[in-house]
Amino acid sequence: MFKVTITGTPPLSDRQITVYSLDTPQEGLWHIPEETPVAFIYNRRNYAVMLATPADMADFALGFSLSERIIKQISDIESLEIRHVDKGIELYFKISSEYLESFDIRARRRNLVGTAGCGICGLENADALFTPLAPVRQTPISIDKTALELAMSNFKTLQPINVRTKSVHGAAWVDRKGTILMAREDVGRHNALDKLIGAMTRESLDTNGFLLMSSRCSYEIIDKAARAKIPAILSLSGPTNLALNKARQANITIYARDKVGGVKRIG
Repeated sequence: MFKVTITGTPPLSDRQITVYSLDTPQEGLWHIPEETPVAFIYNRRNYAVMLATPADMADFALGFSLSERIIKQISDIESLEIRHVDKGIELYFKISSEYLESFDIRARRRNLVGTAGCGICGLENADALFTPLAPVRQTPISIDKTALELAMSNFKTLQPINVRTKSVHGAAWVDRKGTILMAREDVGRHNALDKLIGAMTRESLDTNGFLLMSSRCSYEIIDKAARAKIPAILSLSGPTNLALNKARQANITIYARDKVGGVKRIG
């Protein structure tokens, strides 16, 4: 495991604000999530700035680096410094020199800030969208209906930020029996998944289970899941057509919640 150091004061993931009723002069309190710029800097080379919920930064750092193929494995990172500064969070990575020699970060650097709602902002061209995904396994897997429904019923209790704010996404890793093993939250669905992938990697969890997402199943969710060797996804909203096509390439099984709260297999 790489060394992690933290400087500065970590910000809150959400905060209270005053709201006013439109019908009466009454005041009330709401919780709203933070949306913080997070800069990824590898061996002093800027790569990207993402907008994210300022929680679980070590998981986010690792998961994003794996999803972006900056690194191939956790041992490629020698150290990570998490700096909390006035304008956001800066993640300073030290990558092994042997690996870095074969990888030009500047050639793949994103050109735009990645918003909380976009997992592929800043790509120089659309080629990455159509690059075939390698199969996660030889044949798709099937998850028992009882396990899918059990995970959905327990998901809310493992999303404390969303319970307070009602406005952030969650990603959870679930075993084949429907037990949620870990969950992560963020204003961006793809950020939540990056955090989960980072946490799974740090804990060396196997991928004999399924991913549970609070959002629709979009292209970037499939792309990140395929790189993490995740064989099945249950989303609380259906997939896009591009996502479904990519899932078929990768032999990833897609499930989604139907209109009456049940679960359907798609494709």
